[in-house]
Order: sequence, then C-alpha cells, then structure tokens
Amino acid sequence: MRDKRIVIVGAGPGGLTAGMILARRGFDVTIVEKKDRVGGRNAALEFGGFSFDTGPTFLHQKFTLDEVFAEAGRDSADYLDLVLLDPMTRLTWGGLSMETTCDADRMAANVEAAFPGHAEGYRRYMADHAGKLRKIFPCLQQPYHQLRSYLSGHLLKALPYVATTKSVVDVLDDYFADDRLKLAFTFQAKYLGMSPWKCPALFTILSYIEYRYGIYHVQGGLCRISDGMAEVFAEHGGKLRLGSAVRELKFHGGRVTGVELDDGELLECDDAIVNADYAHAASTLLNGRSVPPERLERKKYSCSTFMLYLGLDKIYRDEPHHHVIFADDYRANVEDIQGERRVSDDMSVYVRNSCVTDPLVAPEGQSGLYVLVPTINTRHGFDWDAHRDEYRDKVIARIEARTGMKDLSDHIVDERILTPVDWNRGLDVFLGATFNLAHTLDQMLYFRPHNLMEGFENLYLVGGGTHPGSGLPTIYESGRISANLLCDRHGVGYERVDHASDYLAEAGG
Repeated sequence: MRDKRIVIVGAGPGGLTAGMILARRGFDVTIVEKKDRVGGRNAALEFGGFSFDTGPTFLHQKFTLDEVFAEAGRDSADYLDLVLLDPMTRLTWGGLSMETTCDADRMAANVEAAFPGHAEGYRRYMADHAGKLRKIFPCLQQPYHQLRSYLSGHLLKALPYVATTKSVVDVLDDYFADDRLKLAFTFQAKYLGMSPWKCPALFTILSYIEYRYGIYHVQGGLCRISDGMAEVFAEHGGKLRLGSAVRELKFHGGRVTGVELDDGELLECDDAIVNADYAHAASTLLNGRSVPPERLERKKYSCSTFMLYLGLDKIYRDEPHHHVIFADDYRANVEDIQGERRVSDDMSVYVRNSCVTDPLVAPEGQSGLYVLVPTINTRHGFDWDAHRDEYRDKVIARIEARTGMKDLSDHIVDERILTPVDWNRGLDVFLGATFNLAHTLDQMLYFRPHNLMEGFENLYLVGGGTHPGSGLPTIYESGRISANLLCDRHGVGYERVDHASDYLAEAGG
C-alpha cells in the first residue's frame, strides 16, 4: 500500500499509535508535528538538567499498550523499561493516610487499618467489577460512527451498566459507608476531568482496573512511550516531520486531498488523521468547514489543571512516588471546578516524586516534583496571569503542610508553571480543558466525535476528544480503531492482537 499516502496531523500518543500500525501495514505515512518533539501532552518538559512529563505520569491498563506495539510488530519491552509501582499511591485526608496496592490481600488490610469494617466492601467491589469490566471493555474497542453499532452484542450485554442514571458515587454507596474511602475509588474520575457525583456509573471500572492490574512508571518518564512509538514508526519507513505546523486541510467535496503547512507546502494525501485537540482542530483547521466556535462552546468540557514542575536540590526519599492530598471539603472543591467560575483555595493536590523510583529524570542528588491541581477551565475568563504566582504559593504551602516536605520552598532551584490559560494558548487546548470533552452520557459512544469524522469520507480522528475518550490507554485504542477503519476503507487485511481477553478472563468474579 505504499501508493496510499496518509498524513497524520500531530505526533501525540494517538497519532503515533495510528502511524506505527499503518506504517507496519504498508502505507506511506507522514506525521507532521508543530513542536520540536513528539508526544503532545505526553511530551517531555526539560530544563536545568531536569526532565518532567508534561501530562500523564503513570500507565494503567498496560495490556493495551502491549497490544498496539504488537499490532506494529514490536514488543514494548524492547523499547521501554516499565516498572510496576507497589505501593501505587498514598492517599491523604487531613491527618489520615492510606497506601494503595494491586495486591488484593494487602489492599484489604490497608483498607481495614484505615477504615475499620470496610475490607469486606472492598472485596465485594473487586469481585463485582471483574464481571462489569468484562461486559464493558469490548464496547470501548469498536467504533461508533454508525447508529447500527448500538445493535452490537457487546453493547447489548453492557447496556445495564451504561444506560443508568447512577453516578460513580451512587455505585460506591453500595460498598462503602465512609465518604473518605469512597474517594479512594472515585478520584480516578479526574482522568476524565469530571465530578464523581456526576460521572456516569460505568466509570467505576477505572479504579477497578488500577487496583486489579496495577499502574506502571516508565524509567525516564512516560514521555518515553511516545519516543518508543516514534522509533517503531521510523523502523517501518514512516516519515516524521517536527517543527511543521499545519495551516489547514484541503478538500474536494467530502474528501481530504491534502494538508497545507504554515509555510505553504502542500502534502497531498489519500487519507488524513487528525491528532490535534478536537475542538481546536474543528474550529481552525477545516478550511471553511469548521464547526462554529459557539457550537463547540455549548459542549461540556473537562476541568483544567494548574501545573508546577519543580527542580529541587534534594531528594525526599521518605515521600512516595505518587501522593494525592484531598481537599478538606472535596465535594465543594469539585463543585467549584464543575461550576467553571471559582478557583478553590481548598484544593486537592497530586504530587509525583518519581526520583524515588527513577534515577534518569534529575541530576545526581537532585529531584523533580510534578504537581497537578485540578481547577476550572478558561470558559469564563479567570485572570490566571494576575493570580498565577499567588496561587503557586498556596499550592506549595499546602504541600508543606500536608506532607513530610516541610522545607520544600527552601530547596526549589528551578521551576516552570503551566496554568489553564497556558494549556489554551500555548498548547492549543480548547478552553484549557486538559482532559478534553467531558464524558457525559450525551458525549459518549455514538454521541462523541466519531473516529471517522462525520461528514467526511477519509478524515479520521484520534486522541482524547474522540471515541473511546481521554486517558492514555483509550487514546491508544482510538489510534488503533482509526487505523483499522482506514484499512477497511482500502481493503487491507489485518489481524487484531488481543491480550486483554486473557487478563479479563483470569480476573475472576
């Protein structure tokens, strides 16, 4: 198929996944990326000898990553040094903390020690969700660009879990009486940028996947996943063009015919894949066929994040790799975020101290702290430029007060800050909504932007703004779905790699 030219706009995780699979299947594939490195929100941020992940900081559902590498004819272990984190995360509510683990017996003991009488609820939750995941997971592996997809056997089996008005918290009420413990099984909704009181009940599978299969760190940072994918892409003859910003797509009727770069160069193509932020691309790149901004703004979007990347002259070895510090009034904090107007001083804070696991991300004897604070997106124009430094100081103060890093301020030697406005104007994230379109029932499956973009014959979408949704494993899946649709269009056969079935079958329940 070297006569079939594919141009992919954006070298994020979804674009790289589709690129390496299609290049392996024999297509002539070019990826254009406006930045000087691959990865998008999964790229490395480097300064002063420190290396940080811009966005995602750990990998769950590792079997999906292994599958897409296998689809490209490669073994992920040959490109990545993946480390299972155990314990996974320290969770802190005021003066109470609990370590999480994917070891079921140890997790039950940890739950019982922190929340007496609740170990049985944890075991019931895990048993029940093994079956729930087996029903739902296949629905996330198929496209929904046609309404007849709703007649699939997989979706009909999953319908009781999907077609419900219950929220994630409603489900957890059946297992846990302590509201703090419920948060240990709901904070994963932050990957969707949603409130657990409004997030659809089916997404309780997120915490199950973590607690059943664990989470992984990649030595050198999760950005190495995108680097590894780019390496596989090149090995199959793919062409990567960094520093190549796109002006617009060219069309003939409903068919994409080329991708025009900012410098005027036209890359002709038989098909195109867009791996830019969905709403940004839909409003700027479609050459007169753009979705009106006012229509896009009516959609529901995720929260944003306030980010600190701190280079330190010491290593806090007694602090965990991952630490989530919950707001004192978590629900009020979430409601502020969902209201999109008020920035909470009582914030939840996530801290990654990866140097306790990884010697590759900082100079010897030093370390880097990655700090993420979920907050409002930019819909209502909060002046982050004016409040940036003040809010930074509040976040640092909270970390000093709630962790063992009491002298953190004294050891910061370099830093970078990323506000919701920076996500929006610097990284082309619509409304600064870091996790893209919200995952409400009216923005999922068929009602989410389709992998084969509606109204076009040969324009495909990958990334968090299309089906199946945000989060690294689902973004990888979007890349594979779009690659398969494109192959179907051209009559190119392929054999789908399926490791997930083995994992789901042995989960029991």
